[in-house]
Amino acid sequence: MRVFVRVLLFQLCLAAPSAIRAQTAAAEFAWPEGRRAAVSLSFDDARSSQVDTGLAVLDRLGAKATFYVVPARVEERLAGWKRLVASGHEIGNHSLRHPCTGNFEWSREAALENYSLDEMRKELIESNRRLGEMLGVEPVSFAYPCGQTFVGRGQSTRSYVPLIAELFLSGRGWLDETPNDPVFHDPAQVTGMSMDGMDFPEIRTLVETAREAGQWLVLAGHEMARSGRQTTRIEMLEQLIVYLQDPRNEIWFETVETVARYLKDR
Repeated sequence: MRVFVRVLLFQLCLAAPSAIRAQTAAAEFAWPEGRRAAVSLSFDDARSSQVDTGLAVLDRLGAKATFYVVPARVEERLAGWKRLVASGHEIGNHSLRHPCTGNFEWSREAALENYSLDEMRKELIESNRRLGEMLGVEPVSFAYPCGQTFVGRGQSTRSYVPLIAELFLSGRGWLDETPNDPVFHDPAQVTGMSMDGMDFPEIRTLVETAREAGQWLVLAGHEMARSGRQTTRIEMLEQLIVYLQDPRNEIWFETVETVARYLKDR
């Protein structure tokens, strides 16, 4: 028993310095201009409604967002996506073929279970190349399609998080349950919380919770319209943007790239 106690005390002594450093780092961290938290808006897949409807709403309110796009979908509304880039919004990489688990029947031809890390690398690089040709930008932010971070199956399964860490400034997840701690978070696994189908009071609660904890909340959506499946509602979005822009609410409202660079520098 005495040996166990001595070992435990020794382990606690070893752990104490790192715990103290973590607490000190959290206490010393500061968001810009005295803000208490950060919020980023992001949208996936290059849905047509994002440029046909959403762009006008964002520009009217002077808000900037991050759009994680698939090249083939950009080609369908290329003029609109060029306008979006010219307005100062961020373009992120969302892969070339939007691979997800083959348990989704629509993803059977691009099933992550059938991918290798080399194949994923080639597709990510090719996606960046094509977006550069079409839009004149080189994405530094990535969002995992379906929020899934693996390739292969069984004992051959591999995480492609390290690949994202190598190729991009950040990688955002999907359907996560918490905002990001600015000191502890992993840039290659930035949490993304859904805002599709939600009303403003629900989203405001998420923002206020992040503010109390000094966190970075990355909201993720798809369609931008009045209603519908996988839709960030325009009415909610308008109320949210006004709330985020109000200095009294002490929120730093910026794109994923801007916040990620700020955190990387610190």
